[in-house]
Amino acid sequence: MAQQTVYVVDDDADVRDSLQWLLTSVGLQVRTFGNAQDFLDAFEQGSSGCVVMDVRMPGLSGISAQKQLPDYQIDIPLIMISGHGNVDMAVTAMTQGAKTFIEKPFNDQLLLDHVQQALQQDQEKRTDQARLSQLQERYQSLTKRERQVFEQVVNGLANQEIADLLAINRKTVEGHRANMMAKMAAPSLPQLIQMAVSLGLVAGYNG
Repeated sequence: MAQQTVYVVDDDADVRDSLQWLLTSVGLQVRTFGNAQDFLDAFEQGSSGCVVMDVRMPGLSGISAQKQLPDYQIDIPLIMISGHGNVDMAVTAMTQGAKTFIEKPFNDQLLLDHVQQALQQDQEKRTDQARLSQLQERYQSLTKRERQVFEQVVNGLANQEIADLLAINRKTVEGHRANMMAKMAAPSLPQLIQMAVSLGLVAGYNG
């Protein structure tokens, strides 16, 4: 797993230095920025980590920068901090997808807990994305006939029913089914069904 980074974005140098010291003291990798635009421009797509960003900054505010994250393909958890927090700001930040909203001055351990949770959340999401990507590659490796058999197997049809539906003999279905199960690395039918659900192939499955 690649090294995760905590991105600290705050126009107050003292706050940046304090957060950098706190986060590095527990072994975390940190990058600090004095304004939101510098962070947006410097972020390397695909990087894993989280953002700790101040709400009120000269130029691009934290709330405005948050809206631009998708434009820069930045998809990591965001923790908003503010010395001038209010309910409206918190609601806006959270409805736009912020993981949490913390008012300054904050308890160091509280911030560390939120950062660790955000990093774990990002890591789990990336693990799930990698697993799904691998699953999609396996599915793409199936022949057209194997995909047809896959679809009917997860819809609950027996081999003979699939043979009748596809107008082929049962032995041929059994061969396609065995090849399909091997290519998908599915040791059992329940696991194959779970794979189909993950791939979005059986949204209407009622089993």
